[in-house]
This record gives sequence, C-alpha cells and structure tokens, in this order.
Amino acid sequence: MPDVIDVETTDSEKAQSLKSVGWLSYILHLIVAVGAVLPGAQPGVALLIVALVIDLVKKGDAEGTWQASHFSWRIRSVIWAAILYLVTAPLWFLFFVPGWIAWGLISIWFLYRIVKGMVGMNDNRPMPR
Repeated sequence: MPDVIDVETTDSEKAQSLKSVGWLSYILHLIVAVGAVLPGAQPGVALLIVALVIDLVKKGDAEGTWQASHFSWRIRSVIWAAILYLVTAPLWFLFFVPGWIAWGLISIWFLYRIVKGMVGMNDNRPMPR
C-alpha cells in the first residue's frame, strides 16, 4: 500500500518550520539592530551576515506563502541599511558629528523595520512590498 501524505499536516509543518526560521533571523537582526543603537554594544556584522544568508537560502522555501514577504522584508532592510551606511560613511571622515547622527538615524530606522517585521510575524501577517 503506498504511503499517504497528509497535505494539511505537511503544509502546517512547513509553515511552522518557516516561522521558526523567520524568528531566528528576526532575533539575529534584532541583536544587531539594538547593538547599533546602543553605544558600545556592537555585536558585529557577523550576526547580520548569518541572518542574511539564512534569509537568502530559505527564501525560496517560502515562495507562495505569507511568510515570503518577511524574507524579502529582512533582505531589503539589510541591503538598504548597508547602502545607507556606505553612502554616509564619508561623513565620519569629513565631519564626525554628522556621520554619527546619520548612522544613528539609519540604525533607528533599521531597528524600527525589524520590530515592525516581528510584530507582523507574530500576527501572521505579510509585510508590505
């Protein structure tokens, strides 16, 4: 007799697995975001890279689900933050205070995006494009 696959259970398991991966990624992003906002608490870029790699690798598994938007949300957040940090990096060398202000604002924006995503994930809601 062939094995019968319970599609509902499989879909539920997939959804729960994706949600677990999503929470892991959000927590890693949150650690980095809080570290960027609090002076002297920088955990390093390594955690951010780990979270980004997780999102890039698992994004395909989420295609067609509401969770796909969360993978895209986190990836876009990291890419935009990186671009903004790079664009404003010369301010550190030319003028210390404007560089500090710019990076502080970028860090607060990044923290906001991560918290907003976590709230959406908790409510099982997709993130806007």
